[in-house]
Amino acid sequence: MDFKRLEQTLKNINSFSEAGEGINRLAYTDEERQAADEIGEICKKEGMSVKYDSVGNLIARREGTHPELPAVAFGSHIDSVYEAGAYDGTLGVAAAIEIIRSLNEAKIQTEHPLELIVFACEESARFSFSTLGSKAIAGLLKKEDIADLQDKDGIFLRDAFQKYKLHLDKFGEVKQRKGAYKAFFELHVEQGPVLEEKNIPIGIVTGIAGATRFQLNIEGEASHSGTTPMGYRKDAFLGAAEIALAIEKAAKAEKSVGTVATVGVCDVEPGAMNVIPGRVKMQVDIRGISEASKKMVIQKLFQSIKDTEEKRGLIIHHTRTNDQAPVVLSEEVIQELSKTCDENEYAYQLMPSGAGHDAMNMTNLCPVGLIFIPSEKGLSHNPKEYSSIEQIAPGATILKQEILKWAGVADRTADKIQSLP
Repeated sequence: MDFKRLEQTLKNINSFSEAGEGINRLAYTDEERQAADEIGEICKKEGMSVKYDSVGNLIARREGTHPELPAVAFGSHIDSVYEAGAYDGTLGVAAAIEIIRSLNEAKIQTEHPLELIVFACEESARFSFSTLGSKAIAGLLKKEDIADLQDKDGIFLRDAFQKYKLHLDKFGEVKQRKGAYKAFFELHVEQGPVLEEKNIPIGIVTGIAGATRFQLNIEGEASHSGTTPMGYRKDAFLGAAEIALAIEKAAKAEKSVGTVATVGVCDVEPGAMNVIPGRVKMQVDIRGISEASKKMVIQKLFQSIKDTEEKRGLIIHHTRTNDQAPVVLSEEVIQELSKTCDENEYAYQLMPSGAGHDAMNMTNLCPVGLIFIPSEKGLSHNPKEYSSIEQIAPGATILKQEILKWAGVADRTADKIQSLP
């Protein structure tokens, strides 16, 4: 493979970004759709058939010698959070493109078809709903979950779909049947410090944490900050602060199993220095590998809501916006990835993923492999996110060899397998 070309592909995709610090390529924006179109054109030039489904997933297919066989799929996402890094998701797509190019250059034909998937709306940054595209493919998307989604500017998801000629009411047609894929693979930056600190080039993911998310609407009473005595106040923000500290304490009590809790959004109204906050919209993310541990933290959240209402005279409404169970990845795939690492003399670490990925939804359709490479200082969702090409190369190499292992090399090109990558 040409790793310099892979690096240039990554840069080209990241040229599609709104102005600002880092990468700003949110789901269903001009920048994200234009980047997807660019990838589609690259795939067409490589002889692949390209289509968009009704929720905006891009699927590029390289036919095998036996088109009737289930496809071996691989890919990731290109949408970002606000002020993101250049590697999260996009690396997996750039590596997938390079694998296709290298197979074409070596004239290697696979028995099974190959499908490169660029999933839509993996990040929850814009519509507070994650992995929309892969949920649709896996048949996990529900109409009631997405019908009223809107971004912070008040733009509804259905209007964004209409703008790009997508069809929210046809998401059910996106679902793939079990057996359509032989396996799915995703290459991703670790988004944590473990591999770099241990100087290990490859992480083989064993399971993916499930995220449960809530929106809290806290109703207090706005009043003058100078004339309202402390004992008469119904401060919605202080109620939010108490809840946030309570779930932090609850998550810390579960640190042995790695459960975490985060308050990522806290919108205070009316938002004036001399007005006691009357309303707060708060979003809470609780996730972990252990479902029992996660439920313990959720119970503490509910208890803190009740206690805060009673203590401060507030009214607090909560809505569960996402509830995904932890996912265990295929033991067969883990073993095969381990063998491939051993054959290439790459050290590897078996490890869970605290972050969600499209790969977790694909487990509903087929065996799944998720490969991590090191992230500098463990930074991600940050403009300083970085992985060197020397760190990327082993991951891309393992990805390519594993794809060929599962897809099979046609007899007439089998001798070329010795020259990989």
